[in-house]
Amino acid sequence: MSLPEAGISGSLGELNFSALPFLRFINLSYNSLAGGIPPAITSLTALSYLDLTSNSLHGRIPPEIGRMGHLRLLWLALNNLTGYIPASLGNLTMLTDLSVHQNQLVGNIPEELGKLTRLEAMDLSTTALSGAIPSSIGNLTRLLLLYLYENQLSGPIPSSLGNLLNLGDLELTGNRLSGGIPVSLANLTQLQLLYLSVNQLTGPIPQQIGLMENLTQLSLYTNQLGGPIPPSLGNATRLNYINLCDNQFVGPIPSEIGYLTGLTDLYLCQNLISGSIPASLANVTGMRELLLFYNKLTGPLPREFYPILTKLDLINLSNNSLSGELPSDVCEGGNNLWEFIVASNMFTGPIPRGLRKCRSLQRLDLSSNKLTGDISDFGPYPHLTEVSFKRNNLHGHLSKSWGPSTNLTKLVMGGNMLTGSLPPEISNLVKLEVLVLYGNKLTGKIPPELGNLDNLYILSLSGNEFSGDIPPEFGQMGNLQFLDISMNKLNGSIPQELGSCTELLSLLINHNSLSGELPVSLGNLENLQLVLDLSNNNFTGRLPVQLGSLVKLEVLNLSHNQFDGIIPPSFADMASLEGPLPIRPLFHNASIGWFLHNKGLCGNLSGLPTCASAMDLEHHNRRIRRLAIAISIPLCIVTVLTFFGVIMIIHKRKRPHDTTIVDTRDVLSVWNFDGKLAFEDIIRATENFSESYIIGSGGYGRVYKAQLQGGRLVAVKRLHKTEEDNMNDENRFISEIEVLTKIRHRSIVKLYGYCSHQLYKFLVYDYIDRGSLHATLDNEELAKELNWQRRVAIARDVAQAMYYLHHECNPPIIHRDITSSNILIDANLKACISDFGIARIIKPDSSNWSELAGTYGYIAPELSYTSVVTTKCDVYSFGVVVLEIMMGRYPSELQTLPSVEIAMEMLDQRTQLPTMEEVEEIALLVQLAFACMETSPHSRPEMQEVYQKLTRHPFS
Repeated sequence: MSLPEAGISGSLGELNFSALPFLRFINLSYNSLAGGIPPAITSLTALSYLDLTSNSLHGRIPPEIGRMGHLRLLWLALNNLTGYIPASLGNLTMLTDLSVHQNQLVGNIPEELGKLTRLEAMDLSTTALSGAIPSSIGNLTRLLLLYLYENQLSGPIPSSLGNLLNLGDLELTGNRLSGGIPVSLANLTQLQLLYLSVNQLTGPIPQQIGLMENLTQLSLYTNQLGGPIPPSLGNATRLNYINLCDNQFVGPIPSEIGYLTGLTDLYLCQNLISGSIPASLANVTGMRELLLFYNKLTGPLPREFYPILTKLDLINLSNNSLSGELPSDVCEGGNNLWEFIVASNMFTGPIPRGLRKCRSLQRLDLSSNKLTGDISDFGPYPHLTEVSFKRNNLHGHLSKSWGPSTNLTKLVMGGNMLTGSLPPEISNLVKLEVLVLYGNKLTGKIPPELGNLDNLYILSLSGNEFSGDIPPEFGQMGNLQFLDISMNKLNGSIPQELGSCTELLSLLINHNSLSGELPVSLGNLENLQLVLDLSNNNFTGRLPVQLGSLVKLEVLNLSHNQFDGIIPPSFADMASLEGPLPIRPLFHNASIGWFLHNKGLCGNLSGLPTCASAMDLEHHNRRIRRLAIAISIPLCIVTVLTFFGVIMIIHKRKRPHDTTIVDTRDVLSVWNFDGKLAFEDIIRATENFSESYIIGSGGYGRVYKAQLQGGRLVAVKRLHKTEEDNMNDENRFISEIEVLTKIRHRSIVKLYGYCSHQLYKFLVYDYIDRGSLHATLDNEELAKELNWQRRVAIARDVAQAMYYLHHECNPPIIHRDITSSNILIDANLKACISDFGIARIIKPDSSNWSELAGTYGYIAPELSYTSVVTTKCDVYSFGVVVLEIMMGRYPSELQTLPSVEIAMEMLDQRTQLPTMEEVEEIALLVQLAFACMETSPHSRPEMQEVYQKLTRHPFS
């Protein structure tokens, strides 16, 4: 019976198997069969071939299948089968080919499969199998192919796999395997493909790997492997693909890799590799892709390697310390180069000549080097989507020939010495999202045609010599979020039309020669959050009452203008003003009522505290001398009560297991529960921060469990020393902690307070007993408790908390580090967000985006080119977390998930199949996750929209 792809529907249960006792062959693959596999099929004892691949079968594999002793091929892949792999399969001793991949099977791989000694191919991949790989697999000495990838297998790779001497393909990627790579795998001299990526493997690559003379592909990326890359790798001369990225390898790139003359792809990125690029790579004449970014490589590119560089399709050497000149004839070897990235090195000399007319290019990043030369004749690039030349020493002018590069989404050339005007032809780049030209010497008028760039959300023209008016056409850019035209020679007034850019988060027009009154339409920019800086112009008249509508604003600077009159009463709604009032008549005439709700203000106004000292004031004025009104809003309050630092003198106390004496004098603390918590109580409860009390470790410190004298359990986050050092403004830190202690929400972990001492600084939170969402998903038993209703509820809890922080706090709070590790699960399986606001208050002025804005893998893509963190960064992280909740693991396939439908096929298979109602809810969540992870921030929804959609579709 052979009927593949015949459009057959119905169920197998409708067949009368008892009437076919001598049937030997069934192929019903790629049909639409539904229902389960009936036990009656096992009456076909003469059957040798059973292929039911790619149907809609569900239910368990019947244990009775072990009676079909003549089976040689059993393919049940690409169905919806659940339950365990029956141990009775071990009775099918004639079996040569077994495939059950892409089902929803759970449990361990049965030891009994080790009895299938005639097996040549076994594919158990992409299910939800857990536990260890049984050592009995090593008995299957005829195996040619072993696929166990994309499961939840744990424990070490059994050394018995080294007995599979005929194995040609071993794929264990995407599990939770730990321990080292067994030396015995070097016995597999017939092996061609070895994939062990995305596990938790440690230790070195065995030196004996060079004995695997037939190996063609080696993939070990995303593990915790370390030590030097073994030179013996050069003995595996048939290798054409090596991927060791995202590990902890040290030492140089072995020159022996030059022996691998058939190598096409070499990926060594995100390690700790040092030294220079070996000249021996010149022997690898067929190389097409080279990824060495994020290492510690130094020195110039070897000239012997130049001919290879000119033929590459993809090269990324960014974030090293490479120097010297780039080869001039890059891209002239075959014109297939599509990605050339050498950012953040120390390259000098001109931009390679070959790049000027490299029409195959899609991504080009030469930023943050010391390159020189004229860029006037660059372009066009018909396929180019991203280009960055920022922070070099380039000169010349922007050519109108960029206009035909119509696929361009990012054009970044800030921090150079470009001259001339901005060509109107730039407006032909209709897909452009980011245009950054700050810090050049561009002149002339800003072309009004820029208003045609509907997709633009970042426009930075600051620090140039532009003159003339601000084009009213800017009001047409409805997606614009960041506009910086400061430090130019612009004149005229601010056009009313600018008030139509209602998506703006940041607007800087300072240090120009603008005049006239401020348009009332600025009050329409209610999303302005980061900064509105109009200082150092010639504006006149009264401040518009409508500016009081900008309640989300963090910084407002109107200084060094010609304003008159009073500060409008509507400014009283801006409840987070900080810093000294400028000594100007404008503020002497203001009512104290406008400032009472701003705890950080000081000055010579009746009712305000005087500033600390003339010296402090002068220091502050040097930093922001032209500040008229500074509104710093990492706070979530309308009215802020003033807290005072409490100096507590506590008796000296010795740590029971240490000779360190903790002097509790000069302890500064801020608390908000049951009176004052003593520093001494925390020290006692943790035995001076003994390691035995550690329950976790986060980005900013270790977390300790402590039981206080009253019996209350708390979690104490002791900050790392590096974080303590960053808090050079203790008063500001304390002020913001005071406000965070006021936050009340069922899905946000309560912050009780902060304590500072010369030896310790720590934060005290409510204790959540089940730990983090990450730990729950990583634990087989705990994860099974999270059925689909609970998982959706957890996602809804997180969305509600983020909605509260973004939209109900005034001003909003950006979390900056939404991850599964910062989401805690309580005893009732409710989710709570922790560490809210901590990144902001510990490192408020950080310019390093990787420090400022979260955890690798959850960070929004725009933070690779801007340090500006917005609520949309949180939204992106939420999308990643939602997929993690649904898939039961971090979605490492983020870049390769093409659709919601594919993601739905990758749901956590440790949980029972969802009901139809649950499927609808899960599909909604996954769709929202994809929307949240849009590359462009302005394409992502606000958390308000996300939360509203989730609450409209609750489980009944």
